[in-house]
Amino acid sequence: MLKWLAIVLIALQALLQYRLWFGEGGLRELAEVRQRVDHLEAENAPLRARNDRLAAEVVDLKNGLDAIEERARSDIGMVRRDEQFFWVPDAGTGEGVAP
Repeated sequence: MLKWLAIVLIALQALLQYRLWFGEGGLRELAEVRQRVDHLEAENAPLRARNDRLAAEVVDLKNGLDAIEERARSDIGMVRRDEQFFWVPDAGTGEGVAP
């Protein structure tokens, strides 16, 4: 009787070990999920940085006129009324320059 109980317990332990290592929700699946999480975290890192920059820009635009003026100057080339704008063509292209 004791011999059969030992055999049953060993078989049960082997079955549980199999399920732990290879079954649904086992250690192999856990390793795959962790690897997938690491991959997604690496993909999300630049997006989080971009979102942080955009959030800081939104706060800047809400709080100060300097940021609005900077955006107007860089994006659409606006100039204030009391300023003068001088356009200097790029001399590095070599167009129209005699050797």
